[in-house]
Amino acid sequence: MLVSKQWLQQFVDVSQKTGEELADLITKSGIEVEGVEVRDADLNNIVVGHVLTKEKHPEADKLNITTVDIGQEEPVQIVCGAPNIEAGQDVIVARVGARLPGIKIKRAKLRGVVSEGMICSLEELGFEKKYIREDEQAGIHTFREPVTPGQDVLELLGLHDEVLELGLTPNRSDCLSMYGVAHEVAGILNTTAVFPAIDVTEATDKTTLAVTLESEECPFYAAREIQHVVIGESPLWLKNRLIANGIRPINNVVDVTNFVLLETGQPLHSFDAEKLGQQIVVRQAKAGESFQTLDEVERTLDPSMLVITDGEKPVALAGVMGGANTEVDATTTSIILESAYFAPTSVRKTSRVLGLRSDSSSRFEKGVDPRRVLLALDRAAALIAELAGGTVLAGTVEAGTLQLDDHLIEASVSYINHRLGMEIEGTVMKELLERLGLEVELSGDALTVSVPTRRQDLMIPADIAEEVARLYGYDALTSSLPQEASRGFLPKRNQHRRQIRRLLQGAGLSQAITYSLTSEQRAMQFNEQTDLHPVKLAMPISEARSTLRTSLIPGLLEVAQHNVARQHADLAYYELGSVYLQRDASLETLPIEQELVAGVAVGLAEQHRAHGAMVKTDFFVVKGIVETLAEALNVTLTYEAAVIDSMHPGRTARVLMDGEAIGFVGQVHPALSKEQYGLKEVYVFELDAMKLHSKEPVVYQEMSRFPSMTRDIAIVLNQTVTASEVEQVIMQAAGPLLQHVTLFDVYTGDNVGENKKSFAFSLRYQNKERTLVDEEVTASHEHVVTALTKAFDAELRA
Repeated sequence: MLVSKQWLQQFVDVSQKTGEELADLITKSGIEVEGVEVRDADLNNIVVGHVLTKEKHPEADKLNITTVDIGQEEPVQIVCGAPNIEAGQDVIVARVGARLPGIKIKRAKLRGVVSEGMICSLEELGFEKKYIREDEQAGIHTFREPVTPGQDVLELLGLHDEVLELGLTPNRSDCLSMYGVAHEVAGILNTTAVFPAIDVTEATDKTTLAVTLESEECPFYAAREIQHVVIGESPLWLKNRLIANGIRPINNVVDVTNFVLLETGQPLHSFDAEKLGQQIVVRQAKAGESFQTLDEVERTLDPSMLVITDGEKPVALAGVMGGANTEVDATTTSIILESAYFAPTSVRKTSRVLGLRSDSSSRFEKGVDPRRVLLALDRAAALIAELAGGTVLAGTVEAGTLQLDDHLIEASVSYINHRLGMEIEGTVMKELLERLGLEVELSGDALTVSVPTRRQDLMIPADIAEEVARLYGYDALTSSLPQEASRGFLPKRNQHRRQIRRLLQGAGLSQAITYSLTSEQRAMQFNEQTDLHPVKLAMPISEARSTLRTSLIPGLLEVAQHNVARQHADLAYYELGSVYLQRDASLETLPIEQELVAGVAVGLAEQHRAHGAMVKTDFFVVKGIVETLAEALNVTLTYEAAVIDSMHPGRTARVLMDGEAIGFVGQVHPALSKEQYGLKEVYVFELDAMKLHSKEPVVYQEMSRFPSMTRDIAIVLNQTVTASEVEQVIMQAAGPLLQHVTLFDVYTGDNVGENKKSFAFSLRYQNKERTLVDEEVTASHEHVVTALTKAFDAELRA
């Protein structure tokens, strides 16, 4: 919203404040002023000149020599190249010494002829082209109203002015008018706003116009009929007001409706009465109905749109834009002036669907003041009668009703002080609120505030507290530290996530973040839960992103494929993210969101070229990453052979924690990795991230100062026995001296027999309080051999 300080002065005395001072006060009261434009900042010494004579320049065909009366004793000679210069015109003259935007006028010679000044166009004074009459866009400006030579042009054009640009929030629609801003500024300055009296002189003849409402989206509609109007150019003062507020002058009737819109905030529209007829029907549009708006665009309507009709065809989109079929033009002699209250939701919907916004629609969308509907109609009728010579027929045609009652808000002094953290007396609050034009009753602690219809943003007691605070002054609010300072903390779930990321990054994996959507085919890969059903989007952007993922691995394989295709052959990535599991075949329930951590590794795990050492990524490298993660998180994992779709049948293990499966680790099936992802040998892991959490606290122990002793054991047992089962028996049988067990060899072949295999373990014994003796280690080791023989029918291997 642009606010002319010169215009605001007509309602509130702001003469003692500069634009910047006024902007500072308004901003501090809660409405941000985004900028202040001083319109005459680059202009001075510019006056009205009367062209006395005009002669052709003897040395230039396109130049003329003029003598101009600028209010001095003697006329001045000015050389002018404008094509529309003529003797007898009243023009704009920049005298010698004058300043224009980027120019300083000096006495000069043009082709040998002295020129003492410059005859100017409006564009040379800084006006945009859209504000300039078409016949003057290529030439100088001429005054059409009586002026006096030597008169200050800047005053005539309203340029001794400052324009404030208000950055209004959607709730402050009351300040989308000069009336609303005047109320606001009067409250800030503790003064009273004065508004012009409206007196409509009516003819004795009555209007025969009839209005019918057929839609609840228009609760009230009013119109006046004005005859014998003469369409012409608006007076200078009216054009100055519109230009200062960014609106292009058109003609006296349209300019008046725009002026009243800016002044009161109530949108109006004028119809050519002869084109419209004497019947107005407000209804919803019909499906497929077409209509040409004033911008000469043919628009197709639908039943959600509210239209004004002549009883048959639409003549305006209610609250948005008028129609070309009833446009006021140079031939118009009678008009119908409309002022109505349209439902904000209806106007917003029409504007959005058609992609058509206007000054009217923006105000109707936010809500106009119902008390100004008839006020604005009378104000515009009186101005049109004055400026266009119209005759206002007797009577205002009205249909429907308006809700004009004030809104009562019950609050209290103690409530407001508690909200603000201050101690303001009730009488002070009452005075502050009354400065805004609110009626206030104070009874003890109770405040009853009567809110007029123009302040639709005030609905609850908290709104009253805000009004008190901003008028009392936010600077006056006391500063205090909180009585109880609370410390921020990171939730345990987030701490756990952060720890997993840190550990995996320390293990050499880089983080990847992939799409939660994948194709239906890939959505079900790497999942051994057979009761899952894919969850598809109703409106996917593509088939490749149509289904919620149930595993993180397909996304990581896509990342690996992308990088390997760009010659990054050795890589390792991880992702911590959610998958979505749906076990209801009807898909009527929401899918379960589960947080997993997964990793993918391709190529070399380590390479030390200086030492000639290279370690290729294999099952044990990826399993080592999982075990490192488990050890750091203080959890114990075990493994068992597994057959999982999409995974290599002989190089895949299920990961168990406390006997429950929480994921898997292994090689992607070679056929899948090569055919679908173009990768030769890929190893992956995927675990339930939130179950990788130890319930037991980490216990730290002092390192022993005494040496350890190592014993190796090789046993032959059945193929079905797992290494983890053997480790558990060893740990239980060895007693407290056994500190660590390491599997260092697995052998199958003819030397151990059919359906048999050999495990070789290294056992490390240590006492934390003294040096071990050979006899006690041998005794402990024999317990281990006995336990293994009994548990698995194992045989020692020589």
